[in-house]
Amino acid sequence: MAAHRVAVSVEPADLGSYQQAARLMLLHGVVTESYPRSKALGLVLRWADELAKDFRDLFGYSLQASARHARLLRRLDSFDAGQAFLTVKSKRPFDRRRLAYLCLILACLHRSRIEINLADLVKLLTPYANAIEHLGFHATTPGHKDAVVDVMDWLVDRGALRISDGSTEDWARDHDRGDALFDIEHDTCAALFRPNKPLQHLVSAAGLLDTPAAGTGRDPRRRLAAQRARRMLIEYPVVYFSDTDAETAIALRQPTLAEDIARLTGLPVERRAEGITLVDTTGHFTDKRFPGRGGAINRTAGLLLAKIADLREDPNRSGSLQYLLPPDPGEEHADLLSRIDLALPQSGTLEALAHAPSLDTGYLADDSDAEVSEPPAQTGLPFVEHGALEQMISELYEEFGPSSFTSKWQADPSGLLAEGLALLADLSLVHAVPGGILVRPAAGRYRNITAVLPRAAHDGQFALDFSPEDTAR
Repeated sequence: MAAHRVAVSVEPADLGSYQQAARLMLLHGVVTESYPRSKALGLVLRWADELAKDFRDLFGYSLQASARHARLLRRLDSFDAGQAFLTVKSKRPFDRRRLAYLCLILACLHRSRIEINLADLVKLLTPYANAIEHLGFHATTPGHKDAVVDVMDWLVDRGALRISDGSTEDWARDHDRGDALFDIEHDTCAALFRPNKPLQHLVSAAGLLDTPAAGTGRDPRRRLAAQRARRMLIEYPVVYFSDTDAETAIALRQPTLAEDIARLTGLPVERRAEGITLVDTTGHFTDKRFPGRGGAINRTAGLLLAKIADLREDPNRSGSLQYLLPPDPGEEHADLLSRIDLALPQSGTLEALAHAPSLDTGYLADDSDAEVSEPPAQTGLPFVEHGALEQMISELYEEFGPSSFTSKWQADPSGLLAEGLALLADLSLVHAVPGGILVRPAAGRYRNITAVLPRAAHDGQFALDFSPEDTAR
């Protein structure tokens, strides 16, 4: 039997515990005494040495652990629009204001002692926020106090702060009389914001990405491609061979990749002709559960996939479908990067230490490059026009009744359609393009989806089985 390359020193009886600790770190990034749950930190610390080695060897990640927290420092190969912090209560993505307030509040906490009340923290925050054009903070401006409360709840949830008196709700209702007192966990605050490079040294967000240095030889490039392939498999719902470069596609097809990831996580790797995915059989190793019971957006997205499958399988309608090539992933990423860079400040960069990402974007070719095959060819994907999608959502509302889609969405089918398609795009099941969507190959696995099918209600009508908490939204 070949020796394992992952969890080498872990006994078979302890492998399940090790894999649970690995999934915790990969999913949450930060584990503290209270986040994501009690006893999670103890489990991670038990396997900290083994995890640190495997994360470094497999992904190039760094695991930093102390008695009060564990932090996984990732290396990014690309940016994507699906990366987001979520509010604790509503589970909505942080907007730009909340992200800015989070950074400023962490900076203010760094300059504070062991405790601080919210009123004093806001006094520290206000001049910094007002010094930034289009940001600002004023307690009477709609949305500003709500953004601060969401940030404070996020920090409390992760154990960076602990409420010892009062509440953020009291302050939000009346900032002149209400207040909250927080104990500060400085080590956790420092762990939450730890970029790979000093931001003052960057002239572009591309400097945060992991790019091989110019002149990298064939063998180092292959090792880097293997690391990149493993990172993609862990970080994304599905990886399509046609979306990667040739060396990464070769690494994704290697049997050792599936063996290593399966042993690390305890989850099976599924490979198809078009790509590869890590299947979450636990139901807890993802930030976006799909399909799922409950949630108007989640279940509507599943019903849309069923409608799309019916369209593709209907002999009378499938012939009218167009098949279009998806946009080039490199061009899309370059466009996203340019939009991120638009928000960079015009001053404050230390020019003498500035990192120029253009110096790291490639390698010097050598004779061995001829052995690398061409990237996998792109194939046409079914194009579903926006008008057809609107017809699908209208049919769902007619079939189940507007009230089945909760009070939030019963009068807004277009909004629910947009949110459902955004979820499917985040899951790499569809790709949004002007005028509609392209249906990606992994959507085919849900053509017989049953988790979102209606059930009979007591009155004989069919209704969507939403969870109680969702109906209150």
